[in-house]
Amino acid sequence: MTFVGLALLFFLSCSKSGTDEPANPCEGLTIVVNGTVTNTAGPGSTTGSIAATAKGGSGFTFSLNNGPFQASGTFSNLAAGTHTIRAKNSDGCIGSGSFTVSDGDPCAGKTISVTVDVSSSEKCGKTGTITVTASGSTGFTYRLNASGTYQASNNFTGLEPGNYTVYAKDAAGCETTKAATVGAVANGPLFTAVVTLINSKCSGCHTGTNPTSGISLGTDCAIVEKKNSIKSQAVDLETMPKGGPALSAADKKVITDWITAGGKTSD
Repeated sequence: MTFVGLALLFFLSCSKSGTDEPANPCEGLTIVVNGTVTNTAGPGSTTGSIAATAKGGSGFTFSLNNGPFQASGTFSNLAAGTHTIRAKNSDGCIGSGSFTVSDGDPCAGKTISVTVDVSSSEKCGKTGTITVTASGSTGFTYRLNASGTYQASNNFTGLEPGNYTVYAKDAAGCETTKAATVGAVANGPLFTAVVTLINSKCSGCHTGTNPTSGISLGTDCAIVEKKNSIKSQAVDLETMPKGGPALSAADKKVITDWITAGGKTSD
């Protein structure tokens, strides 16, 4: 009888231990991970962020891209791309969510303004300047016309009269433009007297489609270009005007005074 009693006690002990295993706290539990995404400031930037929260328990910690768990659900300094955040509750139950950080528009919310300060050019030279002032951002570089190259200086020199477009670009690549016109300096009195003299003495030979010796003096810039030849022929050699009397001393002085002053349209 004693042996049978011991055997029964052993059997009952084994059966009891098989029914007392603890329940799995994660069984049937769904942990949902939500997140608010902030995109980067622009391509190449690492200013994105994700602020994550979780449901399905308490005492959550969070992990970014299989990294270490931390108490905060906010992850900053993120580049564009897809990121996985895992949330673990106090019982060790884990859920995850995927979030995409995109490259934002670096120019959104910016208002870049450009003003220009223009100085005129000699009509037949390249003496004009454009100075650009940009505001509304930082790190500006500048270029002149679409074919130009960006430069650090905001000053463009050696410009002939004409229409230009200036560009200003900030450090983030945000660009704006401004039209600018370089005017021509008005004709000066000495040059005006030369033009009047040539029109009265030389227009018959040096204008039109077949001018004498192929030299046309029909435009202001043509007169400036040929100023040394005009002096040589009309003043020094007295071979101009062709077929007519030599210039008077007063006429010669008109030419020499202008050339002495610089021989520009503005003189």
